[in-house]
Amino acid sequence: MRILRFPVLAIVLMMTVAGSLAVSAAPVWPNRSGWIIQPTPYTFDELTARLKRAIVDEDMNLVSQASASAGAQLQGIKIPGNSVFGVFRNDFARRMLEASLAAGIEAPIRFYVTEDPKGTATLAYKTPHMLLKPYFEDGGDALRELADELDEVFKTIAIRAIRPEGPDGTSESSPSRE
Repeated sequence: MRILRFPVLAIVLMMTVAGSLAVSAAPVWPNRSGWIIQPTPYTFDELTARLKRAIVDEDMNLVSQASASAGAQLQGIKIPGNSVFGVFRNDFARRMLEASLAAGIEAPIRFYVTEDPKGTATLAYKTPHMLLKPYFEDGGDALRELADELDEVFKTIAIRAIRPEGPDGTSESSPSRE
């Protein structure tokens, strides 16, 4: 009997560990209030290029970029692609700081591109309104108006980055709000 217990215990333990690994390998994008999360048909590299082009097309600036996958690659480690893109513009920064100095910690506002297990990529971001809401009391109407304006700018960037383009370059779809 003792001989059979060990292999059974080993199999149960291996199944538990394998199950945990499978769960941790799945993408984690639960519905989050104030987030826009949009899976796309594009690869990580395609979506990254499309996002950078959309940022420029919307007259915004890519002011920072960080990538754990690029850093891991430099160390010879392969992990799914992910990059964070800080996007802002100086006139928005000046208006934000004039309304609320504390709100300045939220700039630049970030887009997050992640590689999915199927080889496609997801675009996600926190809405400017959600990020700036904690500062509305001291920032007043000026900060609320800026948040509304930035919501539209970031929505437009996201749409430009993920939309399928027809032969004339027009949008055939737009991102869904989660």
